Amino acid sequence: MPGTQYDVARLAGVSRKTVSNVIHDHRYVTPEVRARVREAIAELDYQPNRTAQNLRTGRSNAIGLAVPELNNPYFGELARYVVESARLHGNTVLIDQTLGDRERERAVLEGFNGGPIDGLIYSPITADIDDIASRRRHLPIVILGEHISSPKFDHIVIDNVAASRVATEHLLELRRRHIGFVGAGRGQTADLRLSGYQQALQHAGIAFDQDLVEIVGGYDRYDGAVAMGHMLHRSSNLDAVVCANDLLAHGALRTLRESGCGVPEDVAVVGIDDIDESSYGNPTLTTIAPDKEQLAEAAVSRLLQLVESGIEKHQREPQMLIGFTLKIRESTIGPAGFLPLHA
Repeated sequence: MPGTQYDVARLAGVSRKTVSNVIHDHRYVTPEVRARVREAIAELDYQPNRTAQNLRTGRSNAIGLAVPELNNPYFGELARYVVESARLHGNTVLIDQTLGDRERERAVLEGFNGGPIDGLIYSPITADIDDIASRRRHLPIVILGEHISSPKFDHIVIDNVAASRVATEHLLELRRRHIGFVGAGRGQTADLRLSGYQQALQHAGIAFDQDLVEIVGGYDRYDGAVAMGHMLHRSSNLDAVVCANDLLAHGALRTLRESGCGVPEDVAVVGIDDIDESSYGNPTLTTIAPDKEQLAEAAVSRLLQLVESGIEKHQREPQMLIGFTLKIRESTIGPAGFLPLHA
């Protein structure tokens, strides 16, 4: 039978108040006493009464995560990291998908039907600053992505301009000169990635060609396949393409194969997101890999700081940028490091 808090205190030789301070991670406990109490908790298999704690603190020890689409592997993988990070902080996560619908994005700001939450990690597509300001009330929020950027809110992003620029520069280093971009017209993130692509071309002295930019209706594989077909129809000298995310890139790869184009011999392809399947496709996909684990930990830590200190007392930091790396794989250098040199 698990021990009680009284049993822990007696075994550790401390008061019940000290046991409580250790459980709640209060700072004014010496390392030696903290270690002794934790050893006693482990030995007695003591389980704190979370329900009673929640009633005393007014917290649920649950946070919300609202993303556009859970069937998009990027958000599924991000959700996994958020859940793991929250668990390490003693919290559970309630997850909802909004499908980019404005009413659903507004609704999650009022709370989750599955239960109360202490705060929300929020990736909006259509909601604006006024929606959040008028509906969040006292709900702490950390925003992911570039759709909303305001000093009123804590905000965590990757540098999408730099990410796309690095992807394009990789193709330029392989002497590709007729480089397309698939994924324009889908909001601020796509605009930033298009901007990075344009910057890289300009720096290399290559004129921007609108015919090599394909607007898409969505961010899935189907959209990439259709866009790649349109681009091949318009351009006979296309030798590389940057896709605004990995799903578009996988769709583009499908169309290239069906069109008889060798990858990377004829057309090299780069994506952005580094979803798991990009390591296992044929060919494997060169891609920009945001540090999703760092992003999740930063979002959870900042949200819990906001919950602890209160919205009005919280000292906001500048927009936090999350790192990324370029993962070079077969879609640009081939299975054996093949480096096609174009004049």
